[in-house]
Amino acid sequence: MAARSAGILMYRLATAGAEVLLVHPGGPFWSRRDLGAWSIPKGEIDRDETAEEAARREFGEELGATPAGPLVALGSIRQRAGKSVAAFALEGDMEAERFFCATEVELEWPRGSGRIRRFPEIDRAAWFPLPEARLRLLAAQAALIDRLEAMLRDRDA
Repeated sequence: MAARSAGILMYRLATAGAEVLLVHPGGPFWSRRDLGAWSIPKGEIDRDETAEEAARREFGEELGATPAGPLVALGSIRQRAGKSVAAFALEGDMEAERFFCATEVELEWPRGSGRIRRFPEIDRAAWFPLPEARLRLLAAQAALIDRLEAMLRDRDA
């Protein structure tokens, strides 16, 4: 069975339009990748929690602050490896430069060396206007920008 994850697409309304908070994965595989590499803060749903609880927990682990406020369901997307991601929109603001990632990943690096190294799960966080966010997000997650735009249009109508 494919893994199930949940995450939050935090947005803020700026003078030039909506912006979203995205995170960049840490470690050597992602260090030189930018376009198509960013993600919403997300992670696996534990057996004893709801998707909403997992989304808040993962946001806190990856960015160092657990977000408050009502979550608006954006539905699920399926990533290339088959993982299903339940996404939620949340209006908010935070200083992206001051994030603190509490989780690390372990991997053999350099490959074949037998050395296990630890890397932060997230190495950067930043706010992006929606057109730029579409380019930076993993391809499967770009649809979340369309859903957020539709949600904002419906709210303002």
